Order: sequence, then C-alpha cells, then structure tokens
Amino acid sequence: MHARYLTEELDEAGHPRAFTLHCPPGFNFAYDVVDRLGSEGPERRALRWCNDDGEHRTYTFGEMSRLSDQAASYFLSRGIRKGDRVLLILKRHAQFWWAITGLHKIGAVAVPATNQLLKYDLVFRIAEANVTAVVCTLEGDVAGEVEAAEQELGRPLVKIGVRGARHGWADLDEGMVAAPGFVRPGAADLPAVDDPMLLYFTSGTTAQPKMVVHDFSYPIAHIPTAKYWHKVDPDGLHLTVSETGWAKSVWGKLYGQWLMETCVDVYDFDRFDPVRLLEHLQDARVTTFCAAPTVYRFLITHDLAAYDLSALQHCTIAGEAMNPVVYETFREKTGLDLKEGYGQTEMTLAVVTNYWQETKAGSMGTPSPGYDVVLLTEDGTEAAVGEDGEICLRLPDGTRPIGLFIGYDNDLETTRSVWHDGYYHTHDLARRDEDGYFWYVGRTDDMIKTSGYRVGPFEVESVVMAHPAVIECAITGAPDEVRGTVVKATIVLAPGAEPTGALAKDIQSFVKHRTAPYKYPRVIEFVERMPTTISGKIRRVAIRQESERRADGGPRTGDAARQ
Repeated sequence: MHARYLTEELDEAGHPRAFTLHCPPGFNFAYDVVDRLGSEGPERRALRWCNDDGEHRTYTFGEMSRLSDQAASYFLSRGIRKGDRVLLILKRHAQFWWAITGLHKIGAVAVPATNQLLKYDLVFRIAEANVTAVVCTLEGDVAGEVEAAEQELGRPLVKIGVRGARHGWADLDEGMVAAPGFVRPGAADLPAVDDPMLLYFTSGTTAQPKMVVHDFSYPIAHIPTAKYWHKVDPDGLHLTVSETGWAKSVWGKLYGQWLMETCVDVYDFDRFDPVRLLEHLQDARVTTFCAAPTVYRFLITHDLAAYDLSALQHCTIAGEAMNPVVYETFREKTGLDLKEGYGQTEMTLAVVTNYWQETKAGSMGTPSPGYDVVLLTEDGTEAAVGEDGEICLRLPDGTRPIGLFIGYDNDLETTRSVWHDGYYHTHDLARRDEDGYFWYVGRTDDMIKTSGYRVGPFEVESVVMAHPAVIECAITGAPDEVRGTVVKATIVLAPGAEPTGALAKDIQSFVKHRTAPYKYPRVIEFVERMPTTISGKIRRVAIRQESERRADGGPRTGDAARQ
C-alpha cells in the first residue's frame, strides 16, 4: 500500500539514503487506504483491542471499512457536514478509529482531545475551534464537563456518546446500526487534499494552546514514521502508548501503521500500571513498541526477565528527550536498543534514529530526508558542529513539505512568528556532532544564563537522572543575588529516598564529577510531583515563576538546599 506514495533512493546496504513522498490529487486516507485495504485484504487484522475488564476484540480491514462507512452515514444523519469541527473525546476506545475515518470520508475536521479536560478547557476549545459536535466517552466525568461548557457557551452541541447511556446524548453504536447505507459523496462534495482534516490543540506551557491544522496529505508523511522508525511488521502487532486525544496517537496508532498494513494494538486502560503493561506486552505478543521516556523509566524499575518479551523486535522512544540512563538500563535488561525520534504536533518526524542506524544514547538521531533540517544560531547563521542552534525547517520559495501543518487556525500572527524568512522555527535547541547526530538542548526560552555561561537544561537533567535516588528532574534557572541566575534542580525522588540536605549535597557532588562544574545545580528542591501541562509535559515556566516569587519574599513550598 505505502509504495504508491513513496519513492526511495537506496544505499549499498539497501537502506534509503533519501526518499520522496507523493500525494495524488484528491487523496483521502479513509477511501484510499482503509477502503482499499478493506477490499483487497478484508480478512487482514487492522485493530486488536482489549481492556483491563477482560473485554477484547480484533477488527479486520474489511470491518473497519464497513464501520467507517456506517459512522460517516450516521454523522451525516446528525447534520455534520464537510468542514464542520467535531471534538473526539474517546480515550482508547475502539470507536475512535471508525469515528475519525468516518469524519475523513465526509470531509469534517476531527479535533481529538483528552478526557482529562474540564469545563474551562472545553469552553476554550469549543469556542476557539467553532466545534459543533462532540463524540465523547460516557465513562467518567468528562460528559458532564461537556454539558457544563455547552451551557456556559449558550449554544447547543450535537452530543454523541459511547460506552454508556446519558440523558441528552445519542448512542454512536446504535446510531451507526440504524443509519442508512453510505453513498460516497460526489466530487464537488469531497474534500480537496489541501482542505483541513485534523485540528490539534497544542499544550501550551506559557500561554493558551494553539490550534494546529493539518490537511488531507498529512497521513502520507507518517509512512517514514512506521516504516523506518517503528519498523513495523505487516504480520506483527504495533503498540504505541498514547491516549487518542494526543497527536502521538495518529503517529503510532493509525496513519503510518495502516499504510504499512500493520495491525494496531490498543490496550484500553484508565490508569498506567507498569506491571499490567508488561503483562500486556507478553500476552498480546507485541512485536514493535513505542512509548515516552516516562513509561520506560517505570518499566525498567521492574524485573523484565520475569516476563516473556521474546516477541518484541523493535522499540522506539519519543515525547521528551531521552536520558541515556534509560537507554542503557533498558538495553541491559532486554538486549534491545531504543531508537529516539523528534517531531512536533506541527509536523512529523524531523530528526530520527532509523532502525538501521547506530544508536547514540541520548541523541535524537539525524535529520529525516522528508524535511530540510538546519540548526540556526541567534544571528540566523547555521550552527557549527558542537554549537547550539534552533531546529528549523528550510522552506525555499514558500514550499510546504508533506507533513508540515497548514498553520495555526485563525491566528496568522502566531503562524508568521514561527514561519518566516524561508524557515519554520520549532523553538527547540539542539547541537550537532561530527557524525551529524542531533542532541537536544532545550526550548529556546528554557536556556539558563549563569555567571556568563549558557546552560541547556536537558544536559544537566540527564546527569541528575543517573543518580539512583532520582526518578524525575527538571532543571531551571533561579534568581541569585550574587550570580544573577543559578542552576536549580527540582527533583522527584525514587521510592525509599529521603529528601535531606545530605542527599542534596550528594546529588550536587554527583553532578560536579560528571559534567562541567558551572552546570551543577546550586539549588536543589525536592517535590512530590512536578507541575505539568495537561499532556504531562513539565511546566518549567511554573517552576521558574515559583523561584522568582520566593526571591521576592514569598514563602517556600518545598524542601530546598542551596550551595
């Protein structure tokens, strides 16, 4: 299937040194991939779903084609039309897959969201994106939050529920069964390839989330994700740990995997439990696996030898920069390398360690041929080897490669702030080594300037994380009367470790002996949990603001040591 949209230039070993992606006019993932696979291989596995209650079901591509037809027909019967924005709050439920592909078929814009949203978050999203319909799990409290948001906004929403019953909500599964047969729209009613298909709210750390819009060519850009990075097996089973509200889900649970004709594994859990995840990897016989560093950090605290992971062939890691200690420990316990990748909600994989490449622990990898990636210094010149630079995509003559977003919805000013002078600016800093591998430094606004030095938070975090008493760490700057700013480590301790002054000094000594002395954290604060965005990313800006508040005379809220 994927060969229709990919041309490769192979090296002597048979690995692609370059590739080109092709998007034919009128491409629509639901018709050209889901329906085609449903016709050519109707009995092939498409989705394996299970939950902690013992429910399980395997869906074929033939079933997925039929279910997406039924969903499309039902959405039309509820008044949803081409261009309408539809909020999908479906956790890890199987309905997500036919709901989103059903929306693709009628040209509506899917707006995936997490079930952790509260009324305030929903009011903002529904209003900003002009959402007219919500397809939502009826498990938990989120449906009530949707109703509260609807009442505050003062306009009715089309409300469709799954896995439960609730007054005022239609039932998706029942509605699909009763819906009339689906007739593919005529050419005039089908979406164009450059029409909006998908809208994601980014999780802002300093401001309200932005609305990232992708068009109908976007799925094709995930062929390299699945083929070169995840190394999916068409006869295997791929699991990416992600709730469907996050962009990571379509990276690892939909587009590239089905373009490679691979079965997607969906473990529908509410609360992450590393033991249950290990049991699932064992029992489901997962062959390829992708998760965030936090997941791997929890997995390696357990005896992995107690589980039969023999089916596991390849593992990838993304979502945050990988600490080398996680890589080394996982490799020691499983014999498997972790292949890191870097991208954003606004694009796909821009920097990657492909399956055939040597892994450098802690490195993101090398630039993907899908983008023209450069590192730019503050004066706009390309960074030299070993020099920090912002990760940028070069876009000559206003071209937009397949996979890069259209822009921020209804926000031309913000779009121009990151997309100007022939470049898309990620606001992420990295440095390049002599082999062309990129090493993450931090966000441009996370850089710490102390005593005349520039310190990237991630490089210090990597060292602190290697201390056996530390399970999570965030490095920020903190005000200091003498130095102006000093390096501060905010730390969550591993079970059994006590937050004492002696331990703080031990961690400081540990860092001093493993990296340049000016980088060691002069301030250490132990906390029970980190401030995070709704997507789980550490809000370093909140830590900095707390440090500034204390410097102005506010009270301390945690145990800290300064040296």
